[in-house]
Amino acid sequence: MMNKDSKIYVAGHKGLVGSAIVRGLKDKEYRNIIGKTHEELDLMDSLAVDEFFRTEKPEYVFLAAAKVGGIHANSTYPADFIFQNLQIQNNIIGSAHKYGVKKLMFLGSSCIYPKMCPQPIKEEYLLSGYLEETNEGYALAKISGLKMCQFFNKQYGTNYISVMPTNLYGPYDNFSGVNSHVMPALIRRFHEAKINNATEVVVWGSGMPLREFLYSEDMADACIYLMETYEGNEFFNIGTGKELTIKELAELIKETVGYDGEIVWDSTKPDGTPRKLLDVSRLEKAGWKYKVELKDGVRMAYKWFLENYSNN
Repeated sequence: MMNKDSKIYVAGHKGLVGSAIVRGLKDKEYRNIIGKTHEELDLMDSLAVDEFFRTEKPEYVFLAAAKVGGIHANSTYPADFIFQNLQIQNNIIGSAHKYGVKKLMFLGSSCIYPKMCPQPIKEEYLLSGYLEETNEGYALAKISGLKMCQFFNKQYGTNYISVMPTNLYGPYDNFSGVNSHVMPALIRRFHEAKINNATEVVVWGSGMPLREFLYSEDMADACIYLMETYEGNEFFNIGTGKELTIKELAELIKETVGYDGEIVWDSTKPDGTPRKLLDVSRLEKAGWKYKVELKDGVRMAYKWFLENYSNN
């Protein structure tokens, strides 16, 4: 198991997921954490990744690096999403095995499950139906990563585990407004409508799909907990087990931002999967449960956005 001086590599340490894991590790007094920016290490370059593992020799790896985005990005760039994510995963998992990493965690996504999956979604529903078309490329890459970890464990006796978080939000999210996920996109849109005195905010879809959201620092806490305590070949959903409609989410963000205008729903735009609620009973039985409620998390995410707006 990890000790406080173990060399821990967090791939994607500058992003929403990776930065939360780094903060979580530091809070738990892990002292030997390494991360590389894209300029320092191109994770799509197999030779560079091999050289990094050969020279740095990390003992533990959190594979949080990925190409991510919302409905618009996934449906516009499906080839990029499957190709880049497969390249990153293959390079890191392959090098981890080659250079004897003691334990690796692969972070996937709840989009791995079928579009019309029974709710709430249990881990055993994986590969039981057709995927959501708008993010199929990303989902296929993440399914491959999960299976690769299980197959390496089976064939080589490695200790690789996978987690599938629900929709995440928090510090260092992508607030671009176009290629971002729904939570940061709405935070930015309502904020800009407020400061520009806009009379309305247009939101994609009907507002009826149901979604679950988890604060990124809760997600990081769950990941570190599993790295410290779990060994086996199962994978875990990470979430809250609670859901709300996109319309309710928009109203919550509108209230948090303090915007007084109207919300207009553009039903000509896609909704995506109608409902996506994770069954988190396997994780709770393992001893972990979320802490941050959605209203508090949205307030903290908006506060971070305000403090870092000029950098987005």
